[in-house]
Amino acid sequence: MRAVVFAYHNVGVRCLQVLLARGVEIALVVTHQDNPAETIWFESVAALCAEHGIPVTMPNDPASPALLEQVRAIAPDFIFSFYYRHMLPVPLLALARTGAFNMHGSLLPKYRGRVPINWAVLHGEDHTGATLHEMAAKPDAGAIVAQTSVPILPDDTAYEVFGKVVVAAEKTLWDVLPAMLAGRIPRLPNDIAQGSYFGGRTPADGRIDWQQSAQQVYNLHRAVAPPYPGAWTMLDGVTCVIGKARLSTQTFAGLPPGLAVVDNRMLGICGDARALEISTLLVDDVPLTPAQLQQHLSGETH
Repeated sequence: MRAVVFAYHNVGVRCLQVLLARGVEIALVVTHQDNPAETIWFESVAALCAEHGIPVTMPNDPASPALLEQVRAIAPDFIFSFYYRHMLPVPLLALARTGAFNMHGSLLPKYRGRVPINWAVLHGEDHTGATLHEMAAKPDAGAIVAQTSVPILPDDTAYEVFGKVVVAAEKTLWDVLPAMLAGRIPRLPNDIAQGSYFGGRTPADGRIDWQQSAQQVYNLHRAVAPPYPGAWTMLDGVTCVIGKARLSTQTFAGLPPGLAVVDNRMLGICGDARALEISTLLVDDVPLTPAQLQQHLSGETH
């Protein structure tokens, strides 16, 4: 069986390795140029392909006529998309003789769309997973082939959950691929009316509203904690990013919402009088001490 694979990130690397281990001929991999403005904390699909001698292309637009003709000439049995960041056009999908399939980082139909792991953590979910599904014109709307669930523990960050989802994606593909190669492809309903869709997130979406409950603020911190851009707040004209924090078991009635220092501890006081206990607070990637934060709070830095 011959495949053309669109892949990026750790999920792309691990799922490509599954295809290789199962004996699939990978005729072409389409991936992205790394963005120099982005923190690259993940593995390289291009490096894996170089190691295995797999042809690679990095078009700016997967709908380009040149790529369409290149894939047509290959005549793949399968097209796979593993964390590739663009929607694939329907004429391209139609070139796969057996089918075109995407690995998505949620339990569809929930959290269709962009950055599903971050959204699941932000909304306080206690589990998520990976879903292999048939690609269609709408994002993440095709029939479900297989999926694997993983837990989200109360203090897990999105980065930690992502590691679990990478393993779930690998297991999902490994388990179902023999049946797919034999022509027995499960196609389960994906009722998008029962699910949810979310768009992408930007660093600006990490701004903290201290009037929210401590659990809501903590979920935001967990959803965007480093290596993502981080939850942030403005203090004394300076942007402060929470690097590491946990929910405090105490309440702090009488303190206004926002950053505070209590008993040499850095706190984020929230609208329900509960707080985040902040162990790492960053300004320009440099950690503040409680004493330095107190200086900012008292205006002594001017």
